[in-house]
Amino acid sequence: MKLRIILLVIILISLTLFFGYNEFTPKNEALPLLELSTNFKDYWFEGKAEITSYKLEQFRYGEQRSGTAVLIFVTEDFLLDAQVKANEKNDNNIPVLKLNAVKNFNTGIYPYSIMQSTFYPLLINSHAIKVSASIQEWCGNIYTQLNNRENFEIISNSYFEGEADQKMNLDKTWLENEVWTQLRINPDNLPTGEVKIIPSLEYLKLAHIEVKAYQASAEFYQDDSLGVYKISYPELQRNLKIFYETSFPFNFEKWEETTENNGESFTSTATKMKTIKSDYWDKNSNKDLPLREKLNLN
Repeated sequence: MKLRIILLVIILISLTLFFGYNEFTPKNEALPLLELSTNFKDYWFEGKAEITSYKLEQFRYGEQRSGTAVLIFVTEDFLLDAQVKANEKNDNNIPVLKLNAVKNFNTGIYPYSIMQSTFYPLLINSHAIKVSASIQEWCGNIYTQLNNRENFEIISNSYFEGEADQKMNLDKTWLENEVWTQLRINPDNLPTGEVKIIPSLEYLKLAHIEVKAYQASAEFYQDDSLGVYKISYPELQRNLKIFYETSFPFNFEKWEETTENNGESFTSTATKMKTIKSDYWDKNSNKDLPLREKLNLN
């Protein structure tokens, strides 16, 4: 009798773990953790974030705007069910590499502030667990969130007519937002050739186009000493190029986003200024303001 109870408990635990992973994994199967190198663990699990500032030249409303972009990469524990950062250590947590990508620029009298968050699990063959994007400017707020469960569950809220409050489910496929985290882990895991990709949530909302997967082609090539990962969307007349160092930790040197409209081509660029490692969440005093100067953000 005791043996039966023990076996039943083991089966229940196994099923719980299986279906816990099954909520967000693209192949409907439990996935093991990645085999992470010593270099990866030493760099990403030292209790600090990597913060890189970029000089931004962003096209908006047909004109080039100068501003800044910041990429903040950090590893943290993540709760599967709630799909949020874990406050405490727990055996049910999984490690993720999180990217908060921030842009700030002005359009005439009023400013734009854009932030995208991507939570990418350090698991084999998985998509991002969660992606969100928020856009603030003087006309109003826009917020979009994607949760990876049985399908991609998406909610979107906007002040624009026709885009107000939306909910939808999409089949799982590649996400442009997750490309940035995957490149930092292992560029070899990224797709090449013809592939369906959901463009970045930032682009979709700024362009006011449908949130869905679009046909794209992806490729790697070299540009001097840098590797380049390029995604082209023929239907959208848009190309994204990410220039990165070809050895670990695969830092991004710059990126370019080119779009075409009425026969005109517009290229937004971000060029690296400075990288620091910092436990920035503890650097919230006025005495820590010089760190912004180090990043050329003042």
